[in-house]
Amino acid sequence: MKKNLETICIHGGWKAGKGEPQQLPIYQSTTFKYETSEQMARLFDLEDEGYFYTRLANPTNDAVARKIAALEGGVGAVLTSSGQAANFYAIFNICSAGDHFITSNAIYGGTYNLFGVTMKKLGIECTFVDPEWDDERIEREFRPNTKCFFGETISNPGGKVFDIERFALMAHRHGVPLVVDNTFATPINCRPFEWGCDIVTHSTTKYMDGHATQVGGCIVDSGNFDWEAHAERFPGLTTPDDSYHGLVYTKAFGRAAYCTKLVSQLMRDLGSIPAPQNSFLLNLGLETLHLRMKQHCSNAQQVAEWLEKNEQVSWVNYCGLPSNKYYALGQKYLPNGSCGVIAFGLKGTREDAIRFMDNLDFISIVTHVADARTCVLHPASHTHRQLSDEQLREAGIAPDLVRLSVGIENVDDIIADLDQAIRKM
Repeated sequence: MKKNLETICIHGGWKAGKGEPQQLPIYQSTTFKYETSEQMARLFDLEDEGYFYTRLANPTNDAVARKIAALEGGVGAVLTSSGQAANFYAIFNICSAGDHFITSNAIYGGTYNLFGVTMKKLGIECTFVDPEWDDERIEREFRPNTKCFFGETISNPGGKVFDIERFALMAHRHGVPLVVDNTFATPINCRPFEWGCDIVTHSTTKYMDGHATQVGGCIVDSGNFDWEAHAERFPGLTTPDDSYHGLVYTKAFGRAAYCTKLVSQLMRDLGSIPAPQNSFLLNLGLETLHLRMKQHCSNAQQVAEWLEKNEQVSWVNYCGLPSNKYYALGQKYLPNGSCGVIAFGLKGTREDAIRFMDNLDFISIVTHVADARTCVLHPASHTHRQLSDEQLREAGIAPDLVRLSVGIENVDDIIADLDQAIRKM
């Protein structure tokens, strides 16, 4: 029976049997017992499914991964210990030293540093492109050793909307998959696989959790990219793995090859798993995701409209506004709402922005974003304070940008708090 997203949020991933708990249980165990040595040996050879060590797989983690895969419409998913780990694993699963990939420059600052600095130390080169360049200019950046293209559905913190279909077609013309971080939109508001994306990542710390209780990430595979058709480009999936007696992932696991390799190689060797307790908390958040996203978007739309009319506000970027440059893309990919995050600028200096935030009552100044509470951050004064105004602009962040994550409180109270703080600037 095909289920709608609202039902999957509640029932996906775990189905209780007779006498079993209705709520997903926490399998708080590192190891799992077997009756014979042969049973264990078959698990280590990937010949049987089952559990033997939580670093590789755990029933609680897997149930939540199945729910997220179902929400995104993928063939499989893997949970990680953070959103950063998810983005790293998604790329590292198909890239190795000497390889190259392309990414939009409109991405989260931590991911920008991961791709441009840390992965470079591993011998993996990344080219940043402006998604507003024309196709010809971007396609010149593809190389014979390019392995994927990466972007964010809605960029953090700028709020730019990524043209998924355009870049999926472009990536496929060059024989590589498109990887999209769908954290801000969530599968409730956008399902990138329906627009040609091949792999989706999430920081489950954000809207999926929704209550700032756990740090986590997830990688979802559509199962649609034909690795065999580009076998020479992806030898890790299409040639024998010596650490598993010459097993070839695409031959042995078909559409599940990408996720199977990710678990059996990367999780085996690097870890970065979530604790079962964290997955349990994440699952509680997922049960109300469809309700919360509607409220986030409704509140954010009203707040964005209020900000746009405020004389002390110099600009607002929210794709739900008809005047916004991303409005058309928002209507295409996010017709039911985008997210609760608004980027805007106040008239004045950095000091004025700081005074505005210090004047707020219940709206919190935190580095976090996308949970039930309304919160605010000024990147130039906080996360990117080491950069000059010129460097901020090069990174795609306006020096006056304020990131407002609109929560699910009463919208009149949110606007009243913003109004009194602006008046005191």
